[in-house]
Amino acid sequence: MAENSPSPGPADEGAGPRAGADPAPAPPPPSVWESLTSFRGSTSRRTDIYVGIAGFAFLLILWSLVTTFGWVGPSFLASIPDVIVRLYGMFAGHNAGHSFLWDIAISIYRVGAAFLLSAVMAIPLGILMSSYRIVNGLSEPIVHFIRYLPVPALVPLTVIWLGIGETSKITLLWIGTFFQLVLLIADDARRVPREYIEIGMTVGAKPRSVLRHIILPAMLPNMVDNLRITLGWCWTYLIVAEIVAANSGIGYVIMASRRYGNVDTIFAGVLTIGIIGLATDQAIRWAHRRYFAYLR
Repeated sequence: MAENSPSPGPADEGAGPRAGADPAPAPPPPSVWESLTSFRGSTSRRTDIYVGIAGFAFLLILWSLVTTFGWVGPSFLASIPDVIVRLYGMFAGHNAGHSFLWDIAISIYRVGAAFLLSAVMAIPLGILMSSYRIVNGLSEPIVHFIRYLPVPALVPLTVIWLGIGETSKITLLWIGTFFQLVLLIADDARRVPREYIEIGMTVGAKPRSVLRHIILPAMLPNMVDNLRITLGWCWTYLIVAEIVAANSGIGYVIMASRRYGNVDTIFAGVLTIGIIGLATDQAIRWAHRRYFAYLR
């Protein structure tokens, strides 16, 4: 005799969707505005670009309103048209026997040389500080002491020791960059999980191999970010460095304009530094996204 199939009891009712039932509809994706305003929201690269452009546009509109309605006098804040006209004249004309392009080139050279020297010295020292207690104990107190010294206060000593040539200017930029960068590099190396190092030691890797093949690749993404940040710091010390008996450079143009009250020239120089800094920052960001795409 055929067995009767058991009827579903109360516990079985509603236990799950029936075969063939439509699944519950997925919640709609958040709107762009919700993504922008939510905590740690995620947006597309295109949206980020549009928002950045909107931020710059708002700043320019505010600047135009302030100068157009005379809320701030022209002796304190030049208008955007005046700055653009002055910037065009600086590129077309000559100042102190050379063009503004030469001033830009010499400033880029000074910042680039100081930053490259800082990176070449800070990367190995920072890794060694994170790896050997004796190196950290001997270096860290000195680095912390010097990094709190104001760079402008070192200008007279730099001139006495190194003269008024390019060496003193590059040295001032180096002082403002190196002692900050070396601590960031050391922290990047310390953040490498200890398990990685122990695994390398377990399979017989020597300390040099661990540094080269484990620590350096693991810390590289964060290190590139810190290099980008300290490059911006290096640019902020440009005015200080080019005070030292300079007759060229963007900082020299700004300081010379201050003596004569040429506010439009000052803003043109500051704008030039900002554009160069933004371009280099975005270039490093692009390289970071391309070569470390696995982090996304």
